[in-house]
Amino acid sequence: MERMERTEREQLDGGRPDKDPVAEDGPGKDRAAGARARTPLPSFAYTDADAEKMRGVRRMKTTATGALLLVALIFVLATWAKNSGAGPWAGYVAAAAEAGMVGALADWFAVTALFRYPLGLPIPHTAIIPNKKDQLGTTLGSFVGENFLSGDVVRTRLHALGIGRRLGAWLAEPAHADRVTAELSTALRGALAVLRDSDVQAVVGEAITRRADSAEIAPGVGKTLEKVVADGAHHRAVDLICARAHDWLVLHADSVLDAVEGGAPGWTPRFVDKRVGERVYKELLRFVTEMRDMPEHPARGAIDRFLTDFAADLQSDTDTRDRVERMKSELLSRSEVQDVIASAWSSVRAMIISAAEDDRSELRLRARASLLSLGARLATDGRLQSKLEGWVEEAAVYVVTTYRAEITSLISDTVASWDAEHTSRKIEAHIGRDLQFIRINGTVVGALAGLLIYTVAHSLGA
Repeated sequence: MERMERTEREQLDGGRPDKDPVAEDGPGKDRAAGARARTPLPSFAYTDADAEKMRGVRRMKTTATGALLLVALIFVLATWAKNSGAGPWAGYVAAAAEAGMVGALADWFAVTALFRYPLGLPIPHTAIIPNKKDQLGTTLGSFVGENFLSGDVVRTRLHALGIGRRLGAWLAEPAHADRVTAELSTALRGALAVLRDSDVQAVVGEAITRRADSAEIAPGVGKTLEKVVADGAHHRAVDLICARAHDWLVLHADSVLDAVEGGAPGWTPRFVDKRVGERVYKELLRFVTEMRDMPEHPARGAIDRFLTDFAADLQSDTDTRDRVERMKSELLSRSEVQDVIASAWSSVRAMIISAAEDDRSELRLRARASLLSLGARLATDGRLQSKLEGWVEEAAVYVVTTYRAEITSLISDTVASWDAEHTSRKIEAHIGRDLQFIRINGTVVGALAGLLIYTVAHSLGA
């Protein structure tokens, strides 16, 4: 028995008794032997907690081995007593102790065979976990894929959760809506910070230019102008132009006179040029003044007719429409216009970031109000709950059915990457204590079974 325990301990500690398993992978472990160093995945490292559990496993091993030694001692004493004529009771005790030893040894072999070779002997179908680790990982991945990643299982489980109702009740709380709004604002600022202005400006500029080039604007402008003229909305513009023209003429009378006199023939007398200039200025000022003060002035009617005809030409005259398109293309190709289009993103970005940072901005207040409204509707509207849950279920089913192979391979590949020795130790640290109880139970149950068999056999023999 001491040899069995010593062998198990040496196999557990890598052949070095009384060595903590945590320290096994020290820097000099395989250096002298030239063996391959085994490094487990960080997520499956052997921790101090595992070492403490393993010490508990060892204590239970000592207890189970002690029970085996106890029944062995009882067997020896009972056999001696039986041979010495102590009475029939000695045969019963010896039979029970003998069966207890058999049960204890059988369970010791079974438990040990899970993690290592019993007594270090490479007996077939032993050291199951180290030798079958990869196969166990593949089997585990297949089991998870078949029983947990099926569409029906995912849909049933998600439907039972009542995601729509729970989400609605959660969002309907103002504190939760504030939290979601703040998180969305942070995410929005982060996304805008990641984007490079030059890239976005190029995309925005190209999109606007392409859209403007592909859409003919003349018919739309013509329809708009036609409606403006029909509603008389242009009259205010005409009023403003007439008022400004009158004021300009009053302030720049000398400029008008000089322009008229400068355009006169050289052979005319100067006083004649001056009289003509004064006459032209007075008539021009009178004309503008009458247009300003008379809503029914004939010139205003002429403007209305011109605009009406122009609106019709924009919609139906091919030559006019072509000229407008050429003007549009020339305008868009100018560097000044492209700079304005490109700079639009900077203005929009700054406006969004400012609104996202201000918890009292209209953007955040509207987002919060929308979340609260959505939460209230989700909490009470069964149709909306069903629709949301249907979307979630379909999305989850699509993911698990489409990527089932990748998910299960993640399990099998991860298990395959684990170090066999570390895996065996970690599993034993977690379940080894219960397995040692199996050894104790085997000793007790074996003893009771042996006593029963001996009693029945002895009764039938009698």
